[in-house]
Order: sequence, then C-alpha cells, then structure tokens
Amino acid sequence: MDLDVFVAAHRAEWDRLDTLVSRRRRLNGTEADELVTLYQRTATHLSLIQSSAPDPQLTGRLSQLVARARSSVTGTRRTSWRDAARFLGAGFPAAVYRSRHWWVPTALVSTALAALIGWWIAVHPEVRATIAAPDQLRQLTRPGGEYETYYSSHPAASFAAQVWTNNAQAAALCLVLGVFLGLPVLWILFQNVLNLAVGIGLMTSAGRLDTFLGLILPHGLLELTAVFIAAGTGLRLGWTLIDPGPRTRRTAMAEEGRAAVGMAIGLALVLFVSGAIEGFVTPSGLPTWARIGIGITAELAFLAYVYVIGGRAERAGETGDLSAAERSASVPTAA
Repeated sequence: MDLDVFVAAHRAEWDRLDTLVSRRRRLNGTEADELVTLYQRTATHLSLIQSSAPDPQLTGRLSQLVARARSSVTGTRRTSWRDAARFLGAGFPAAVYRSRHWWVPTALVSTALAALIGWWIAVHPEVRATIAAPDQLRQLTRPGGEYETYYSSHPAASFAAQVWTNNAQAAALCLVLGVFLGLPVLWILFQNVLNLAVGIGLMTSAGRLDTFLGLILPHGLLELTAVFIAAGTGLRLGWTLIDPGPRTRRTAMAEEGRAAVGMAIGLALVLFVSGAIEGFVTPSGLPTWARIGIGITAELAFLAYVYVIGGRAERAGETGDLSAAERSASVPTAA
C-alpha cells in the first residue's frame, strides 16, 4: 500500500471526523450519523495501516482520533455495580468454564504427581535425608510440631491476609506469564506440587498423614483449585500464541489475554475465601470432620458456580472478554 496516496485519499475524512468529535455543541441527527460512519471508516483505515504500512506518527494520530470518536459514539462509560454483577454472574464463571479442558487435566496430573513424589519421599529415608536433618524432620512432623503450629503461629486475620496475598500473586503470575509459551507457568506449578508432596511424604513417614490431611483439606481444596485454574489458563494462553486457530494471532492473544486478566481478579476473590478458611477454620478447635466438611462445601459450591452458572453463561455466548462495545474496533481478515 502506498501510504502517501492512502493518506491523501482519506485525510479529508479524518479531518471531518476530528471536527465532529471536537464540537462542544450537541450534534444533530445528520451529523451524528456522519460521525458514526466516519468513526467506522477511520477504525478500518487504522487497522489497514497497522497491518500493511505501519507508521508510528500516523498510527498514533489515528489511534487517538478513533478513541475520541468511540467515546463520542458510545458515551463516557463508568464502572458500576452492574458491571461487577455481570462479571461475577457471567463473565468470570464463563471464562473458568471455557478453560476447563486445560485446568481439569492440570489438576489431575498435578495431584497424581504430588501423590507419587510424596510416596517416593515416604518410602526412601535417603530422600528424606536430603530434605533436612533427622532432628529437623522430627521437629516438623511430631505432634505439636511445625506442620501443626504453622496455621496458628500468627493472629488469624493477619495470617489469612498474608496467605491470600501470596496465593493471589502466584495465581496472577501463572496467568500473566502464560504469554511466554507457558514455560514459567510449569515451573510455578511444579513448585506448588513439590511443596505439597514434601508435606505428604514427611507426614506419611511419621505415620501422621491423617493429621496432615486434616490440616490441608479445609482450605487446600479451594486454594489448589484456584491455582490449577490459573496454571491451566496460563498454559492455554501460551498455546494460543502457538496456535491461535481461525483468529489472527494478535486478535486471539488480545481476547484471551483480556479474559485472563479478568480471571486474575476473580481468582483473587476465590483465594480470599480460601485464605479466610486457612486463617480462621484450619487452626480452629473444630473437629477434623467439621473443618474438612467446610472445605468440601466451599469446593463444591465453587464447582457448582463454575459448571452451572458459568456453563449457562458460556452457552449464551459469554467468553469472559470485554463486551463488544468496550473492545477496540477491528477490521475483518480473510481466513
């Protein structure tokens, strides 16, 4: 495309659009129709220039013009409680549901791997010797040892806040680092699996696996599910970079990336619940069956939220991405 010829052919339309969006008075019906038409044309021109003859100065000017025109066409939009309700009632659960073919296998493989490594640690003393000295291992696993006192070592509120912050950061990293072909996600996931496996192995070797499960299950079911969802979605984002499907790679990454950012917010809320359980329920004086029952109830409620509400929203066309009115205009491309 000859950029100079293209600019000469469409400069008058851009100038006219700039004039319309700069007017302080209310546009009449004819001018409003003209504004919409010129906005759509200019958005198409911008896409063509970006794909065929990128020019930083011209692209910047047209991007600003399209953004101003879009604001004039759609009006200034403010986040409201309705947006939050739509996100929690449709967008977030639909995005999690759409990613189920990635995070469910991630959860199953990770759980099996943790059990396998835990068994390996439990039956091989030489492996346990590489983790810590015998006296340190006894200190960790004995009744009233560090594994048990860990959950009550700090005030419940501050402990819950610390756990929530750490887990939310890990989940966000899984989602964001997925763009690097998912490789950093695998490392973060392995670290979580290894930490779980060490606990399983050491407490099993001490004959106290039941105690360990009684401590980890109340909060761990929901917490690990959130981590697996984040990891699976991050891996999906990395695969989208390799195979974007029928969409252009840029469009696919933009759509999946926006959905992943939304999921980071939603998972932060899920991890807030698991952190509250870990801070207040896990170290409480409730019977083990009651603590585990609370964890199972929270997990089943979340899965029902994803599969029932999220599944219904996904079948209705919800993807977890921004609505069409909030997304930047794009030009159709040939498959």
